[in-house]
Amino acid sequence: MGPHRSYRWLFVALAVAGLALDLGSKYGMFRWMYAPGALRADREVVPGWFRFTAEYDPGKAPSDVAWVKALQTWSAPELPRVNHGALFGLGNDHKSDANRVFAGISIAAATAILVWSLRKSTAQDRWLCAALGLILAGTVGNLFDRLVFGGVRDFLYFYRVEWPVFNVADCGLVCGAILLLFQALVVPAPKPAAKADPGLAAATPADPPVSA
Repeated sequence: MGPHRSYRWLFVALAVAGLALDLGSKYGMFRWMYAPGALRADREVVPGWFRFTAEYDPGKAPSDVAWVKALQTWSAPELPRVNHGALFGLGNDHKSDANRVFAGISIAAATAILVWSLRKSTAQDRWLCAALGLILAGTVGNLFDRLVFGGVRDFLYFYRVEWPVFNVADCGLVCGAILLLFQALVVPAPKPAAKADPGLAAATPADPPVSA
C-alpha cells in the first residue's frame, strides 16, 4: 500500500451504514413490538440474559409540524418513551434540559469529526477513519432522535446484569471510542515519505555523455 493511499471511503461507508442501521433498527423495532394500548413490549433473544424492549408514551402528543409528526409516528401511532440523557442514561433525570445540552454537544462533536476527517493525515490512517466513521454514525443517529423525538430511543437490554437499555448508535460510539484508543496507543504512527536532499542532488556529478 502506498504512503498516500486514502481511507476516506472507509470513514464515509461506516458513517452511512452505521446511521442507516441505527435508524432502521429503531423504527423497525418500535413498529414490530407495538401493540395498541400496551405501554411496554418485550421480546426474549437470549432467555435469562438479553431481550429487545420498547416502551411507549401514550400521554405525549406528536408535533404539530406535519413532517416532524410523520417521522415521529412512522413506526407506531404512539410515541416511544425516550432517554433524555446521554450514553446509557447519563443525565436522564433532567429531561428536556439534558436533551438540549446533549443535542448541542452532538452537533459540536459531529462538526469536529467532519473537520477532522478532511485532514490529509486522517485520510491516510485506516484505523482513525474507521473510528471516526463509527463515532459519527452514533452521534448523528442519537442526534436525529433528540431533534425529532426529544430524546433517544433505546431497545437493547442486557437485563441479567441490569445494564442500562441502549441502541445501535451507542454501540457505534463505544466501538469507535475503543478503536480510537487502539489507534492512539497501539498502531504505530505512519512514517513520513522520504524527501530527496536538493543539496545532495546538486553535488552529484552528471553522467558523462555517451560517445557515438
